[in-house]
Amino acid sequence: MLKDSTVMAMVAVKDIETAKQFYGQTLGLGEGEPNPAGVLYKSGAGQVFVYQAPTAGTNQGTSATWEVSDIKASVESLKSAGVSNWEHYEFPGAEHDGEVHLMFGSKAAWFKDPDGNILGLTEN
Repeated sequence: MLKDSTVMAMVAVKDIETAKQFYGQTLGLGEGEPNPAGVLYKSGAGQVFVYQAPTAGTNQGTSATWEVSDIKASVESLKSAGVSNWEHYEFPGAEHDGEVHLMFGSKAAWFKDPDGNILGLTEN
């Protein structure tokens, strides 16, 4: 039923102005479309909707993941832009190459936004 529909990530934040700086500038999503409920960013064929909510940062799982062609270059680019809150997880059979997790034939990295939302990168 939904296989041909585009999915949108929804990320709750505490302060919309701080989120605009992080998502628009730091992550390079550009200027998002203002919406009475938040800000909508285009990202490839998908979208990321950032909205203010009291529950911001309470999700213990990944809120959004970007598939990239070169994860190491993407990590370095994000570090250069100011992303410093990188996550390291211990998965069975996984190895680490700096911030990148090598597992199950793919590569992944996770970082947090200013509110503690977990965001990810993947290279298959």
